[in-house]
Amino acid sequence: MQKRLGKQTVVFEAPPRIAAGGTIVGDVEGEGPLGSYFDLVLQDDTWGEESWEKAERKMFEHAVRRALARCAMQPPQIDLLLGGDLLNQIITANFAARELSIPFLGLYGACSTMAESLLLGSMLIDGGYAERVACAATSHFCTAERQYRFPLEMGGQTTPTAQRTVTGAGASLLVAPGYAGNAQFEHIFATGGTIGRVVDLGITDASNMGAAMAPAAADTLAAHLREKECSVTDYDVIVTGDLGRFGSEMFAELCRDKGIDLANRHQDCGNMIFSPAQKVDCGGSGCGCSAVTLNAYLLKRMEQGDFTRMLFMATGALMSPTAGMQGDSIPGIAHAVVLERR
Repeated sequence: MQKRLGKQTVVFEAPPRIAAGGTIVGDVEGEGPLGSYFDLVLQDDTWGEESWEKAERKMFEHAVRRALARCAMQPPQIDLLLGGDLLNQIITANFAARELSIPFLGLYGACSTMAESLLLGSMLIDGGYAERVACAATSHFCTAERQYRFPLEMGGQTTPTAQRTVTGAGASLLVAPGYAGNAQFEHIFATGGTIGRVVDLGITDASNMGAAMAPAAADTLAAHLREKECSVTDYDVIVTGDLGRFGSEMFAELCRDKGIDLANRHQDCGNMIFSPAQKVDCGGSGCGCSAVTLNAYLLKRMEQGDFTRMLFMATGALMSPTAGMQGDSIPGIAHAVVLERR
């Protein structure tokens, strides 16, 4: 079987299964349209910890533990942990991995991290290097604002293109074919994916991340369709991570420029997680946005048979405070994973 198609796309000879997911979100996310789907909605954004950063570590760790518990597993039974977050040196994932004591590969793909971890985890299982892989990503509104923008105490005015960083942690458990243990999901398999390229159209506005990420999303989708020799209509839904309203409009326009008609199949996690009535400007963002939307909502719908083939394409703005202060633009990336109900 040819496992590599072109330069960016891979297919799996022995597709791993997503056996379970775990999610934890903040109170604002819990008040949104998907509130009833999440495993745990926090009422205190410090979750009893001394700081927001320590609360985010706890969220990452417990999202992984919740996914494992659904399969009656403990951390020592997991071969690898893949994951990341938005904070400097991915400290959330690093400290959570210390508590979980699972062999760990830390990832930084910004908001694309959930798709990146699923793609790499699936490749490792398909290659025979692991049988059980936990994939996780998290973000926290307060920690991200403190790092990337301004202290919350300033109460700064947001711009119309801004998005609210989701307070949330999501984890998926990937298992090798033949797994017959306890599971939340029985029918969802990762069958392939496309590794994204870094794309930069010169966006410098840190409050317009949708515009920074949309070009990468269009580039990855075009590569996937070209190298897999398929069309948009081969998928029931194409889900981007957190382009938000403005970024989704730009994504559709860039796709049209490439001759791609999205055929009303595109949905965006940043648009799904909050309602228009919530004051979140252009929608949600952050590593946790696609992680919790996928594991709490999309996978459950897929397991129920609401759709059978999904291209999950989380998007990331590869920004940093250091680069921003030097006047650099914001590179974007998007990784795609093919999920099928079998």
